[in-house]
Amino acid sequence: MSKIVVINAEHGGDDIGNKGKDISEKDYVLQISNYINETLKKEGVQTYMVRTKDIDIPIDERVDIIEEETPNTSDTIVITNSIGNTYGGAEVIYSLKNNERLANFISNELESIGVKVNKYYQRRLPSDTTKDYHQIIRDLGNREAIIIEYGDLSYDEDFIKNKWEDLGQAVVNALNKYLGLIDVYYEVKKGDSLYSIAQQFNTTVDVLKELNNLGSNNLSVGQQLLIPETNNSNDYYVVKSGDTLYSIAKKNNTTVDELIDLNDLNSLNLSIGQKLKIPKISSNDIDDSYYIVKSGDTLYGIAQKYQTTVSELQNINNLKSNLLTIGQKILIPSDNNVYIVKKGDSLYSIARKYNMTVDELIDLNDLDNTLLSIGQRLKIS
Repeated sequence: MSKIVVINAEHGGDDIGNKGKDISEKDYVLQISNYINETLKKEGVQTYMVRTKDIDIPIDERVDIIEEETPNTSDTIVITNSIGNTYGGAEVIYSLKNNERLANFISNELESIGVKVNKYYQRRLPSDTTKDYHQIIRDLGNREAIIIEYGDLSYDEDFIKNKWEDLGQAVVNALNKYLGLIDVYYEVKKGDSLYSIAQQFNTTVDVLKELNNLGSNNLSVGQQLLIPETNNSNDYYVVKSGDTLYSIAKKNNTTVDELIDLNDLNSLNLSIGQKLKIPKISSNDIDDSYYIVKSGDTLYGIAQKYQTTVSELQNINNLKSNLLTIGQKILIPSDNNVYIVKKGDSLYSIARKYNMTVDELIDLNDLDNTLLSIGQRLKIS
């Protein structure tokens, strides 16, 4: 499933938020939000803006809008932009259910343009410390939610007024790193170890050593370490210990031959940290679905799964026998009233394609959650 970045600009309309000498919070968080939205869209990231105009949207309605328009999974990232009362400096608040990685990226990028970042942290509800303090984080289910307070208008007004584009770009850079769209480097600090850095970035010591050509575990303060991309993007896969082309092909519903061709590989050998392109699902496949044959599959079993017949599968795939090979692509007959889930799909993207809402898809298909699997058949109206 591809990531969706939701940009939520606080306040609006009669709710101006904090007020400085020359600027108000509602205006500048909207400018920053628009900048983030437009820049991410140009880079091919799927986005959604909660507030696009100078209107007041109550927080309950914001939550409803996000729930209506985006999948309830960690693939939805909700960025709420605000200007707080921080007595000078910025703060980043992230959800209790998420790790600090994105908050850390945002904090580092803000500091790189001269912003004083007081802290990035999690904030708990005093009456129930198992829950997040802020409703815009607490009520968003499985979505990853973060609040960015860019400063305090009593102290930071001039910086925010003159550098709002830089603030937006800092968040874009952080998201690009988090989504694996650009290389991530980490500067070693006093007290760091390869193990602690590996834990922070959800990788292993072996991967870090291989990727950075390290002969030992020794580090020096200020040293730059290349960090492997997480597999957040559907277009690339970063090789890990134990991987083979066959296991990667199977995991990503493709074939070894396709991986070899797409990556111009001369052998089957892989190295830890190597980045492999993964074939995209073509937009021409919208009405046709392909199934990748796995160990133990038969034409009869595939026909049963997709409510068709062996004869129909043989006809549309020009098969002369029932023999199959692992990794073989089998074209599945389409149905105008049924959509077959493909790699990268989400309920949100399918609903938009067919002018439906996520709730309508859920009700029509009696779904218990928003998780999808490749090859799943969904009724569409």
